[in-house]
Formats: sequence, structure tokens, C-alpha cells
Amino acid sequence: MSGPHEQRPTHRFSSRVSDYVRYRPHYPRELVAWLRDTIGFAPAWRVADVGSGTGIFSKLLAENGNVVMAVEPNDAMREEAEKSLGQFANFHSVSGTAEATTLPDHSVDLAAAAQAFHWFDPLPTRREFARILKPEGWALVVFNTRVVEADAFSRRYEDLLQTHAVDYTRVDHRLVDAERLRAFFDEYREWRHRWIKQHDLDGVMGLSASSSFTPAPGHPQHDTFYAALRALFADHARNGYVDYLYETEAYLGRVS
Repeated sequence: MSGPHEQRPTHRFSSRVSDYVRYRPHYPRELVAWLRDTIGFAPAWRVADVGSGTGIFSKLLAENGNVVMAVEPNDAMREEAEKSLGQFANFHSVSGTAEATTLPDHSVDLAAAAQAFHWFDPLPTRREFARILKPEGWALVVFNTRVVEADAFSRRYEDLLQTHAVDYTRVDHRLVDAERLRAFFDEYREWRHRWIKQHDLDGVMGLSASSSFTPAPGHPQHDTFYAALRALFADHARNGYVDYLYETEAYLGRVS
């Protein structure tokens, strides 16, 4: 059964890093284009990627030419990012939290949280973002969200998570609603973009294993969950693949 660290937000993914790196979705380049068109986002901007994990969003920023301060409290995830993004001279790894990044005052143009905001304590994070942002800086919250009504596979996969995942309904990032966003931002604008990622059976299993709420090896529900997942894949796969429809959501605004 999972140990106590599995339940702490900063340690929940320590045993899931390999699957996280291989199977988690990336972020569409259209997001960078939207930021450029909306606020003049440019390669010269310094960005704090807060809760950067294994560096999925940091890579997009580094490839854009930005200096990226990747702030991550989980040692295993941070070390993976350092290994995979070490070739980028503009990538800098920082041990810190959303509430205490350790970054200097007014040192970044954009403070971002990609697939991490729901783990943060909102008010201390707002204060920290306001501290590290330059006076005209921007805050960004991004999620890759599975569209649960996309097709029969997606609906049944959601049902499986609802019935067999450990604490899915408590930690799902979709709990971040408009009220919580309004409490964080002074005001914000949003952007959405849908796209499809295909997975074979290994991908479906690995993507599920990368989530902190699925039963880990040794958990009483582990074998039941993954047996049901294999059956679900067999029912819906076409030519050895199923589709995951994602909607990338971005929320952009000021914090003071």
C-alpha cells in the first residue's frame, strides 16, 4: 500500500515520475502564440514555472527562448527535469514551493502554474506571485483537461476513475472553478484549445499510472482497477489505439 508520502501534495508523484515523463500530455504551441498575441509574450521574458514537475511546460518555454526558473518541491520530479532539460542554458532548476519560491523580488515577467495550481494554497501563492512578478508582470494558470464526454471510451474511463480511483473526486484539478480563479486574479481572461492524443494499451496504462489518484502497486484496488482498464481498452480500441480528447485551458491575469 502507498506510504504516507503518497498523500502529501509535494510527494504524491515521487513513485510515478517515469510514467509521468513518458505518458503525460504536453502543451500545444498555440498557447505560446496566444500569449504573444494577447500580451506581447516574447523570448526575452523571464518566466517562473511554479510546480514545474518533470519540466513539460518548462520545455515549451525553453524552446521559445525564455529564461525559465522551474520551481519544484518534489526531488524526484525536479531531478528528472534537470536531466531532460539540462541541454537548455536558459533552464534553471529551483527547489521551492508555490508559497515560497525562493526567487528574488520582482524578478520575472510571467509566473505560471501548469497542471499544478490545484495543489497550491491560493492566498499565500497569490502573495508570492505578486512578490516575484515585475510591476507589469502577468500570472498564468494552465490545465490540460480530459473531455469526459468526448466518446464512449472517455465516459467509461471517467466512470472507472469515479468508482475505483483512490481520492479522485478530492484532488481533480477541475475543482478549480471560476470562484477560485476570481479570488486569485485581480481579473483574468481565458483561452481554450482542443486536440487529440492517441494511446495504445501501454500508453493508457502508463497515463493512468502517472496520476496520483490511481491505485498504486500494493493498494487493495490496484489489480481490480487495471483489469477493468484493460477490458475497457479492449472494448473501445480501434487499430490498437484509443483517442483522448484534451482541452487546454489557460487563465491569464494580474495579481496584486
